[in-house]
Amino acid sequence: MKIVSANPNDADSLADLRALAMKESLEALGLFDPTRVREGLLSGFDPTITKKVLINGQLAAFFVVKEEPDWLYLNHLYVLPRFQAEKIGTTILTLIIERGDELGKKIKLRALKESRSNQFYLSHGFVKTHEEELDNYYTREHR
Repeated sequence: MKIVSANPNDADSLADLRALAMKESLEALGLFDPTRVREGLLSGFDPTITKKVLINGQLAAFFVVKEEPDWLYLNHLYVLPRFQAEKIGTTILTLIIERGDELGKKIKLRALKESRSNQFYLSHGFVKTHEEELDNYYTREHR
């Protein structure tokens, strides 16, 4: 597994990856619209804070962490379905948690209510702080 910085030309491939990764959860809510899912990434795409994960040179995942004065915000973490059983998400999240701990910053994120990622975040020490119509919000305090 190799983590590399994204570049402006990656926007479309990352938007496609996001749509594939979110499809199951959004279908469970009756809300899957691939155009809307792609726009959700493209409208705010910032390659300077986006990291790609490559497995044998192939795009497998990506993540975006925004650094705020008092916390890190995990804005995106998506793994292609065919790679989801390979602990890529755990490796990425562990790196982000370690970074938060080094900086003395808590980590915030949100997850779609019907996503399996909710259990994933809870199992890594995140605590649900509140919910809105479609999303659950989580925080993990630094150690």
